[in-house]
Amino acid sequence: MKTKYWKKTILFLAAVCLSGSLLAGCQSQKSADSTQTENSEKTFVFGDTTFNPENEEADVNPHNTYAGWACIRYGIGETLFHYSDAMEIEPWLATEYENPDDLTWIITLRDDVSFSSGRKMDGEAVKECLEHLIEVHERARGDLMIDSITAEGQTVTIKTQVPKPTLLNYLSDPYGCIIDMQAGITEDGIVTGTGPYQVVSLTSGEKLELKKNETYWDGEPGFDQITVRTISDGDTLTMALQSGEIDGAYGMPYASYPLFENDDYTFSSCATSRAFFAHMNFESPIIQDEAVRKAIAMGIDKEGFVETLLDGNGYAAVGAYPDNFSFGGDAVQAESYDPAGAEKVLEDAGWVDRDGDGIREKDGEKLSIRWLTYPSRQELPLLAESAQATLKEIGIDVSINSTANHNSLRKDPTAWDVYASAMVTAPTGDPEYFFTTHCLDSSAVNNGHYHSDRLEELEKEMAVTFDTEKRGELAVQMQQTILDNHAFVFCSHLKMSMISRSDVTGLTAHPCDFYEITADLKPAE
Repeated sequence: MKTKYWKKTILFLAAVCLSGSLLAGCQSQKSADSTQTENSEKTFVFGDTTFNPENEEADVNPHNTYAGWACIRYGIGETLFHYSDAMEIEPWLATEYENPDDLTWIITLRDDVSFSSGRKMDGEAVKECLEHLIEVHERARGDLMIDSITAEGQTVTIKTQVPKPTLLNYLSDPYGCIIDMQAGITEDGIVTGTGPYQVVSLTSGEKLELKKNETYWDGEPGFDQITVRTISDGDTLTMALQSGEIDGAYGMPYASYPLFENDDYTFSSCATSRAFFAHMNFESPIIQDEAVRKAIAMGIDKEGFVETLLDGNGYAAVGAYPDNFSFGGDAVQAESYDPAGAEKVLEDAGWVDRDGDGIREKDGEKLSIRWLTYPSRQELPLLAESAQATLKEIGIDVSINSTANHNSLRKDPTAWDVYASAMVTAPTGDPEYFFTTHCLDSSAVNNGHYHSDRLEELEKEMAVTFDTEKRGELAVQMQQTILDNHAFVFCSHLKMSMISRSDVTGLTAHPCDFYEITADLKPAE
């Protein structure tokens, strides 16, 4: 059945993004390189805590690890389909699609789109891009399961190896940004896309320079030049926005929010499915003890973490997804904060403080765990400190390693016991993504080598299930399986905010956390 503007309704309506100026008082100063220069060029400087190799965003090449997030966030690349504010899939570079059978997807492309290189985006260009993607990107290859791609004019036909109900969802992932493979990918990871901005230069982990794409197909971009600065330190980011060195910010420390709650700034806030959670390392002898895993889950004060350390800027988690999903929130059950209950679990398992130093031991071994995390997500060091304090109260010693080198360390099963990280668990609105990336034998980020026969069986069923209600039911069962095994502890979900100067408009938070710099970003009139 051919669909001109078919929307696949996801299982939930995402929280409404709120954008508005808040009142109080604080004056910021414009910098010389911001908003409008003497030669009337309109410029914008954006500070971001997350654009760095530490977050696997060393460049803007969507075919490199998670760098597609930078490609799509900064207006360089676009995908065939994207998400509305209500998290419905809509055509973007595509206009329509057919799904004549479970293995075949025929996608019709817009006829008015060119890459910033000048090359027209046609079926052959999309074919070249997707073929290179699945050749070099392990996660995309496993997600898409593409068997073949053919192109004719403005049409691309994709055949999958197995039924793939979520193909359009995965094509909307940042790695699905369509780039010009004939223009190539530079050694620095610079690509040519179809977005409102094109790359001028990139210094990995420091700065990205962009200029307007003069031939952009979907309206005139609002700025002539944009600079994205990597500012990993929250205090430095705060001072940069206060002083006018930057015009907008992502990743501002919550403690700094009151400084910008005035007429000089605009907040755009949105609930997302980004979760802050702990992986258990099943290669660690101490974590292999079910009682230890259960006690850790019972010994973390999620509500206290959110309300005290995050100043209420988040939501305590139960499972992988927030409660605005039909398969999220209280659809599953997890251990509640229960220090007394956790102590009993440990006592019954033989973990007792015999020498009176406050730390339990068993068979001569101290109950000490190594907590690995990283600093570029401001919530994670705070979560580590919170867990360290509350777990000590029940007799568990926690040593924290918050390091930018976490991506190499997490691959070494001898280097950690608990690894706390952050991810958008349902960026495509569908529940399968989290499980395929983190929980299965084949998952690229199954850091703790967790295995469950039951989970593997449920995933095989989900992989071929097209009915969205049934997929939601399977997601509940899959979450409950990993929660019952105490394989993960989900602590909180992010309330994302971006802050800009009030003389800028269009920096808007989105529930999927993909879209930031768009053609709508412009000086306020």
